[in-house]
This record gives sequence, C-alpha cells and structure tokens, in this order.
Amino acid sequence: MDWFFVLQFFMSSLCLLGIILHRYRALQKTNKTKQRRRRPLGLTQWPIIGVVPAIVSNIHRIFDGVTGLLALSDLNYQCRFWFAGFRYFITCDPANVRHIFTSNFENYPKGDAFAQMFDILGGGIFNSDGERWRRQRTKAQMLMTTPRYRAFVERSSLEKAEKSVLPFLAHVADTAGASCDLQDVFMRWSFDTTSNLVYGVDPGCLAIGLPVVPFARAMDDALRTVFLRHIIPMTCWKVMRWLDIGHERKNAAAQRTTDSFVAATIASRRAAYKKQGADKSAADLLSSFICDEEVADDPDADAYIRDMTLNLLVAGRDATSSALSWFFYLLATNPRVEQKLLEELAPIASRKKPIAGSMVAFEAGELKNLLYLHAAVCECLRLYPSLPMEHKAVVARDVLPSGHEVRPGDKILVFNYSMGRMKRVWGPDCREFKPERWISDDGKLRYVPSNKFVAFNSGPRTCLGKEMVLVQMKVTVAAVAWNFAVEVVPGHVVEPKLSILLHMKNGLLVRVKRRSEVVMSKQQ
Repeated sequence: MDWFFVLQFFMSSLCLLGIILHRYRALQKTNKTKQRRRRPLGLTQWPIIGVVPAIVSNIHRIFDGVTGLLALSDLNYQCRFWFAGFRYFITCDPANVRHIFTSNFENYPKGDAFAQMFDILGGGIFNSDGERWRRQRTKAQMLMTTPRYRAFVERSSLEKAEKSVLPFLAHVADTAGASCDLQDVFMRWSFDTTSNLVYGVDPGCLAIGLPVVPFARAMDDALRTVFLRHIIPMTCWKVMRWLDIGHERKNAAAQRTTDSFVAATIASRRAAYKKQGADKSAADLLSSFICDEEVADDPDADAYIRDMTLNLLVAGRDATSSALSWFFYLLATNPRVEQKLLEELAPIASRKKPIAGSMVAFEAGELKNLLYLHAAVCECLRLYPSLPMEHKAVVARDVLPSGHEVRPGDKILVFNYSMGRMKRVWGPDCREFKPERWISDDGKLRYVPSNKFVAFNSGPRTCLGKEMVLVQMKVTVAAVAWNFAVEVVPGHVVEPKLSILLHMKNGLLVRVKRRSEVVMSKQQ
C-alpha cells in the first residue's frame, strides 16, 4: 500500500468537509434550498479540489445537474480535480460522439481504469479492448445472429409474456386495492428471460409470491458502486476498497454472490452434459459456449465462459427492465400516445385467440411492421437510455470536433441521458415524449444516426443485443398495454437512481386494471 495516496485521500477529505460545511451554513442562512436544487451544477473550479464540491452537493440529482451544465456550456465541459489527477471531459455533442466512437475509435478505448471500475465483469466483452475485445465480439456476434437463436429469443419472449407477466399483473388487478412496483416486476421478468437466453434456466423470479432474488440485489449494489467510482477520484475509492468500508464493502459482497450464482450454474450444466452428453439442439448461449470446440480448447475456458455469460446476463437483465419501466411511466403520463398505440394494436388483437380468459399476447412477427410501436420504443430510449453515460479513455493527444483538446490520461464521459434533452440536438420540444418525431411526412420510419440516438451505442461497439432488446420490449409492451391500464400511484416520486444503469430510485409504484373493466366503467 502506497501511504502517500492514503495521506492524499485524507487531505482531500478535509478540504471537502470544509467546503460542504460552508455550503450547508450558507444554505441555512439564505433558506434557498429549493431554488438551488433546480439550478444546474455550479461551474466553479475551486483551487486544488476543482469541481468536486459541486459534484458532492448535487449528487442527489447528478443526471439532471450535468444536463443543465452541458446546456449552459455548449454541450461540452472540462472537469478537473488537480490534486488527485482527476481530469474528465464531459460531452453530449453528436459530432464529438461520432469522432470518439467511430472516426478515431482506436484512440478512445475503455481503458484500464474502466476495467477496474467494472471489476465485477471480469475480462468480459464490456471490459475488454483491442484484440481480446474483437475475438469476444466476433464469437458473441456469431452465436447471437443465428436464425436459431433469434427464433429462441422470439419464442422465449412470447412464452414469458403469456405465462408470467400477464398472469402476475392479472393477479394484481384482481386484488382489491393492490398496487405493485412495476420496475421490480420488469427486473424479475428480465432476469428470468435473460437467464433462460444465456443459461437455459428460468429461475422463476416473477412468481406470485415474489421470491427474494439475491443475485438481483447484489447487482444493484455493484452497479451503484460502479457509478460512484465514475465520480470519485480513483485514489479515494481504492482506499475505501482497501479499508473495506462504505459502498466498496457492499460491492465485495455483491461480487461473491454473483460469482457463486454463475459458477454454480456453469458447474450444473457441465455435470449434466458429462452425464447425458452435450445437447446440440439447445439454443441458449451457455450451451453454445460449452459445445464450441475453440472455447473448449482454451485452458481458461471456465473463466472465459464465466465472464462472457455474466456480461451478457447483466446487459440483458438491466437494460431491458430499465427501458420497460420508463416506457410505462411515459405511457401512463401520456394518454394520447397510449390511445394511438392501442389503435395500432387493435386490428391484430381482433384476429387473436384470447388466452387465460380474455387476455391477448402478440408474437414478434406480428409486431415487426408496427410503425407507431417502434417509434414509441425509440422515443422512450431517447429520453431514458438504459446506459445514461459512457466512459472512454484517451490514448494520444487529440483535438475534438468541438475544438477541445484531450490528452493521454484524460477520461471522457459521454452523457447519453443529456443528449436526449438538448435543444440543439433534438429541437425545442426535446423533453416531450413524442413518438411522431420518428415518423417522416410520408409515413415511414425516420432515420436518425447513432451518434445522435445513442441508446444502443455507436460505431464498432454498437450493441450486439439491439434486435433482441427491441423484440423483447415490443412483445412485452404490446401484451401489457393491450390487456391492462397502468396508473402511477398519486404522490409517487419517479426519478433516476444513482447507478450506472438508469433505474428508478423509488421504483414505479402503479395500480393496474384490466382493459375490459376500464371500458365498462367508461360506458357506465
């Protein structure tokens, strides 16, 4: 342990404490707390400690705070904390995104710091750079783009909607006065669905009794830690990890839980294959990795499979559940959009045979050409991208299209969340939930470049699971929206959680009613 860094950490803490106390007293005297919360992050670069006081005092609203900051500073801002070597360039400029993610891709890897922040993902595809990343991406792309796997995704999505999501929501709707946390419902649904796609196992988390899911809780703790590591100097959080305190203590426990779950799942499948022989017809990714001769010959095969499958599980579980939660929040607060979506689904529903009495589920193929549904999903992801920010390192000195210079050792944060809220990028109505912006005057889907619509990343690292996410979202959205009216419980506060993925801090507390009951009540 380098004690200079420990001393540095404590000196920084004392400086921060003084600034925080000073700000707290000033707020008490002026009694303007509410007004301050509505303002963007302060732009003051303090001596030695840079903008850390602004970050600390606005941590509860960091996404909206950074959005305000970028709006005031022409989409770009350089953030420094000289004493700890803390140098960030923050941007939501589409021209810079194209340059960083595509034009000069090799100069902006994830970097070693990123891999250390995301240590829970090991050496998987999301942490890797260079040749290791290319090999993993090629392998994953080969497995995930086969017709067999795509059919598996569609079949699994439909079965989960029919046998899990709809029955659970019907139970809630039929229980007098009942409400549910729809975000929790979707996180359980996505964990079951993604576990099935990745490991060929459905844990059954969305049962009526809502069993405890240690893995889900562990991932929430880990993702919160990763987020805090993005805004705390590396020296500080490494000291916390060494001392085993705070969020770093929770992160260590989370890693033990996730490693145990994945190791047990892989060991169980290997034991079954050893006893009964490999199932060549299985479409899940774990079976494909185990049966792959190239992977099997790797001396570190178990570690490789662990990292790859965990990366894919985390991405699938969190990205889709986050997107669905925000979608139904937007739908519940925008009845005009809800009505247009139902009108588009009506012709298909009229031809469907009801399940479980009067409910209807939709196959992926039936929804493929629904323009308004696709536009509404894209509009949700524009405003609430599952990954609210991207992290990049700088290899060599470069000048960005915005004119800003970045140097080796700098970190770049691309705020996807802020991009969707910039008037310069999306126009004066940028904060409105308006699916029509995705539809051209001739009634076709409007093309939007990926450096502007960044929900699925951009350039060579564009999300491999994009089509899978869209299929899962459309099948689930159509089933839930057609069969149930969702209403946010009055007084429930919906706001982003401090996490590297855009979950809701307080969940999404809703009441659900069967559509048939809603129609009857209106007629009466």
